[in-house]
Amino acid sequence: MFEGVRSLDTFQMDLVLQIPAPISFGIAFGFLKWMIVKNEKHNLLDLDLVSAQSIKVMEVGIVDKGDKGRHSFLDLVSVIANGGDGVGDGDGRWPFLGYFLLLLCLLVLFYLLGNTASEYFCSSLENLSKLLKLSPTIAGVTLLSLGNGAPDIFSSIVSFTGSRESAIGINTVLGGASFVSCVVFGIISIVMHSRSFKVRRTDFIRDGCFFLVVVLSLVLVLIDGKISMWGSIGFLFAYVVFVLVVYLSHVCFKSCEEDNEVDVNSTFGNELGIPILRGIEKEELVCIGRGAQEGQLVISSNSPTFRSICLLMLEMPLYLPRRLTIPVVCDERYSQPFAVASATLAPLLLAAIWNSRGENENTRKAIYLFGLTLGIAFGVSAFFTTEKSNPPTRCLLAWLVGGFLMSVTWSYIIAQELVGLLVSLGYISGISPSILGLTVLAWGNSLGDLITNVTMAINGGPKGAQIAVSGCHAGPIFNILIGLGLSLLCCTWNVHPSPVVISKDPQLLETIGFMACGLIWALLMLPRRGMRLDWVLGAGLLTIYFLSIALRLLQTLGNLQLHHLVSSL
Repeated sequence: MFEGVRSLDTFQMDLVLQIPAPISFGIAFGFLKWMIVKNEKHNLLDLDLVSAQSIKVMEVGIVDKGDKGRHSFLDLVSVIANGGDGVGDGDGRWPFLGYFLLLLCLLVLFYLLGNTASEYFCSSLENLSKLLKLSPTIAGVTLLSLGNGAPDIFSSIVSFTGSRESAIGINTVLGGASFVSCVVFGIISIVMHSRSFKVRRTDFIRDGCFFLVVVLSLVLVLIDGKISMWGSIGFLFAYVVFVLVVYLSHVCFKSCEEDNEVDVNSTFGNELGIPILRGIEKEELVCIGRGAQEGQLVISSNSPTFRSICLLMLEMPLYLPRRLTIPVVCDERYSQPFAVASATLAPLLLAAIWNSRGENENTRKAIYLFGLTLGIAFGVSAFFTTEKSNPPTRCLLAWLVGGFLMSVTWSYIIAQELVGLLVSLGYISGISPSILGLTVLAWGNSLGDLITNVTMAINGGPKGAQIAVSGCHAGPIFNILIGLGLSLLCCTWNVHPSPVVISKDPQLLETIGFMACGLIWALLMLPRRGMRLDWVLGAGLLTIYFLSIALRLLQTLGNLQLHHLVSSL
């Protein structure tokens, strides 16, 4: 007979707590040591990770040793591809192994980015919304959109601020917006066809028309080819206007009571979004009451528990560094040792990242000393002001803000590596990194929207489906106005009052054109179909999206063939 059921994250904490403290902190300090060494040899926030020479190593076995030591994880791949010495003899020995490792790194980074956003970022946002007592309407268009759009935002900011490949950021945001507004909305329409669900006309037309205005504004910026700091602030202000319009429309039409019945948190178990790539955590671990002491696990090699533990051990190197540096104070996942550890180690991680800015030796030592002092002070304070079994109630806002900031920090670090890896794959395959941003990165980042909105539409009833449909427009609006707005603001801030030049890319206008066609199709077809979701609307949206992707792929393949033809002459 079962004593109780535990989630995998709870079991992770229990298992980690059984590891001797010196080993746990040794792992954490080992990670920080790696960060420090990497910062000293590389520029952590410099996304110029890849040069043609460092990519070519997997093909001809050449390592460029004169690139100021700024090689990314591709150095490790090059060592494996060239037989272990990193300096080839003219041909790579195991190039396919190097390519396999790159793809494996891509999957791991997608998992880390999505998991960090869902498990830490969204958790902090959810508790902040409860603490600040935000209404579900405002929380839905702000925190829910922020939770689902976090990967796109971080990827966009990283590509704009740290890399010459800023087109990745624009294509990622536009690719994600097109995917959500066409593919996710189309799938929802097809799935809900048999349920005769009617969309609220006023809400749909409001969101769709505002989305069209946002798209047209972006077209004007791209045609002009430059934007100032005030233009970037205008993007952010436009989203504030959208939130006010949504709130006032609910107040004017007296739908606040209906909205309160559709609390997103209650629909999905007090989570702002469904965790991305969370297949491992769907399994449950149980404590056996008979034949075992309280809290002791009886493990069978044929039981799901044994498989979960094996997966857990593989996930531990990805789990521990984040868990030991991001404060988590929700009831289900709280642990005092982790709380003390995160309060102690978070300042050290921030110090390591700050030193990546290229400070001199004395300044770096001073920053590390300051981070260590601050960490010890926070750790001691957390130890004496927290309880073993209950989350802290004093200074709760500080804990939540700390968790929010550290989850943002981790998301930024992971997004930096992800964008750098996409640039690497672009060099290796000959495909433009902007195409990879439009497809691979956009699809990976939008997976959370797909899972969340479709599940909400299927299981949330009519009102849940209404929220899902609204999310298909509110999410892209957020990603464009906030994601691109923050990215452009970071760029224009450093050169103000001069504007930032945006390279004119006709293919970007093509992507926006197809996305606008999808919006117009939905705005025309839904009223004609009595505001009912059906397969006609969904099939049209899916067709428009796949036509846009097919056009971009044909253009890319044509450019590749032309490049090979010119090279052969």
